[in-house]
Amino acid sequence: MEANEVGELKEHAEHGAHDSSMRPVAFTMSVLAVLVAVTTVLGHRTHTEALLYTINKTDMWNEYQAQKIRSTDTGNTADLMSVLAVADKEKAAAKLKGYEDHQAKWNGDFEKDQEKAKAFEEQFEQAELRANRFDLSETLLEIGLVITSVTLLTKNRMYWYFGIAFALAGVVSALSAFLLH
Repeated sequence: MEANEVGELKEHAEHGAHDSSMRPVAFTMSVLAVLVAVTTVLGHRTHTEALLYTINKTDMWNEYQAQKIRSTDTGNTADLMSVLAVADKEKAAAKLKGYEDHQAKWNGDFEKDQEKAKAFEEQFEQAELRANRFDLSETLLEIGLVITSVTLLTKNRMYWYFGIAFALAGVVSALSAFLLH
């Protein structure tokens, strides 16, 4: 919700507040404005959290690929050393032993990096689900706020009830975001 929209709604609320029968509506609008602000911040933070998980996941897959490339290069070098004639057989054997040790270490690292990347992927998906719930909540609360403000213009309380219904749906959506794990 834009700052000018909040200002307009505030003016309507102040104007309607002079009519004592509209004070509950004006109060409801104030509460809804606060709830919209809170869910907006929660949604933005959760989207940022999801983005960080994506970055971490990408870093882990990049690490995995780099290790695979090193492993392949080392394997190719070992293969070449085994078929080519070398002047110092002991030195070549020591190098090959070192290559085997690296390969054994990297084979263990491959699995760990895959697991970490998959864990970040799961965390990203969960964060995105929560962020989408907060976005839905924000939208429903804004709709509730706008519909409630129509009450001040029309003096018809039916709009207030519709606004409250949308707001309750928005609150349920925000609360459901906290239950996702």
